[in-house]
Amino acid sequence: MTSLDKMWVSFAGIAFLIISMGMIYFSRYKLNNGILKFIFALVAYILLILGFIIMVFTVFSGPTGGA
Repeated sequence: MTSLDKMWVSFAGIAFLIISMGMIYFSRYKLNNGILKFIFALVAYILLILGFIIMVFTVFSGPTGGA
């Protein structure tokens, strides 16, 4: 994987973490419907886990060595 590809993957991980933070806030404090709260929270926690896995992959895959 090239350095540019790793950059885009890390941006996707950051976006997943930001979106999950917003969805968790929205599901806890703004929604009143129980089913909708559950769906929002479920999607948010899935994105949170995916963002964490992407960040761990990005950090531990090391430098690409290209130049």
